Amino acid sequence: MTNPTIQAVTIAGHDSDGSAGMPADLHAFFADGVYGHGILTAAVSGNSYGITASQVMPKEFIAEQFKVLSEDFDIRAAKTGMLANDDVINVVADNYSPQNFGPLVVDPVIITKHGAMLLEQSAYELFRERIIPLATVITPNFYEAQKLTGIEMTTNEERVKAAHYLQDLGAKNVVIKGAHNNDTQTTVDDFILLENGDSFWLKKPFVKTDRLNGTGDSFSAIIAAELAKGNNVSAAVTKAKDAVYAAIANPLTVGHKFGPINHWDAQKELN
Repeated sequence: MTNPTIQAVTIAGHDSDGSAGMPADLHAFFADGVYGHGILTAAVSGNSYGITASQVMPKEFIAEQFKVLSEDFDIRAAKTGMLANDDVINVVADNYSPQNFGPLVVDPVIITKHGAMLLEQSAYELFRERIIPLATVITPNFYEAQKLTGIEMTTNEERVKAAHYLQDLGAKNVVIKGAHNNDTQTTVDDFILLENGDSFWLKKPFVKTDRLNGTGDSFSAIIAAELAKGNNVSAAVTKAKDAVYAAIANPLTVGHKFGPINHWDAQKELN
């Protein structure tokens, strides 16, 4: 049952087509019965064909959003999305506090599933130093994990090694999501390494579709929503995997090319 007193916040960019970034996070929070707040870091002009322009928010404005939310709301979990550059990374790291915003899910929005770069090259090391150590859970996609660790991950053993590398950087729990752009694959396999050293794999059937926008955003947002409810990381990740699979397997007809996942079907899975 929906409990509007449970609140979470997304620290992310806004996509004008509603398919990814903050809109996807807020859709996911709503689908999981959690009230969502937003701290805007950037804005993107785009549609189903692609992105045409972007604007990063001033760091003073980002800091003010942290201040006003912390003064008023009982936020129990947070997640990050697009952090864009050094200034945004620093202001988020300076202003995030687990006392005010709860456990943090870090979705390292640096490379899309298709290989497009979303973080300035100069900011990678700063992201490793200032954001990863704050993470209760970090959820890189396959390519982001490669970029952050320098490990090719051509084998399952290398994926396990990459997860331990991210944990050594300070992330408490690590989810390395499987690639899903190979037409010959039959499953998408995610590896989860928990803070206590336990680990497991989550597998779902591969769905060949171009309706995937917001997959990673929604996955990490549902984890954050579940943590806000007081659930443990293992349960939160499993529930997020199930919900996002349902959202991918039942596509929406929105836009003409790369479209959003279906949060209505995610909601059915979550409730």
